[in-house]
Amino acid sequence: MSREMIFWACAALLLMAAETFAPGAFMLWLGFAAAGTFVLVSVLPLAPIWQAVAFVVLSFVSVGVYLQFFRGKEKPSDQPLLNRRGQQLIGQALPLESAIVNGQGRVKIGDAFWTVQGPDLPAGTRVRVIAVDSMTLKVDPAD
Repeated sequence: MSREMIFWACAALLLMAAETFAPGAFMLWLGFAAAGTFVLVSVLPLAPIWQAVAFVVLSFVSVGVYLQFFRGKEKPSDQPLLNRRGQQLIGQALPLESAIVNGQGRVKIGDAFWTVQGPDLPAGTRVRVIAVDSMTLKVDPAD
């Protein structure tokens, strides 16, 4: 086994292993390109420059395969709002724990207090959550 073959075999294994430390970084696909280059070098005696060219071309091909056939093909979630607590609250009517003064107040949901933004209203007024901005609920008076 030549040094070039050992190099490409090691490169393929290292790139594929690197994917476990940086998932989603498509190192796996570059590892496939290195494996393909290893196969080429084992079949054809290529000069180092042509090995590099083959690796680059195979990298583009393998990343293209990933983009075309695998990226964005995940099944849609049956619970799209899971772990998005703020989004789950949209549409709910809640009493104000503290008055909205200068556009800011708070509500109590379960055992947590949430900051709300909306028109100035007294404490105890029922408000409806209409939007979420980070950890702040946007509210309007409930009908």
